[in-house]
Amino acid sequence: MTVAVVLLTTALVLLIALLAAAGAGKLARMDGATYPAALTRAATTFATVITLAATATAVLASLLT
Repeated sequence: MTVAVVLLTTALVLLIALLAAAGAGKLARMDGATYPAALTRAATTFATVITLAATATAVLASLLT
C-alpha cells in the first residue's frame, strides 16, 4: 500500500511539473520570447516545481519523525 501511494504521488508531482513547464513555455512564446528562451523558462519552471516538492517532502518528513 505504501509503495503504491509513493508511486502515485511521484506521478502526480511529475504531471504537475510538466503542466507548469508547458504553461510557462507557452506563456513565454506568447510574450514574444524565442524558442530557446521559452524552453529555458519551461525547464526552469520544471526544476523549480520538482525542487519545491522535494523541499516540502523533506520538511514534512522531519516534522513527522
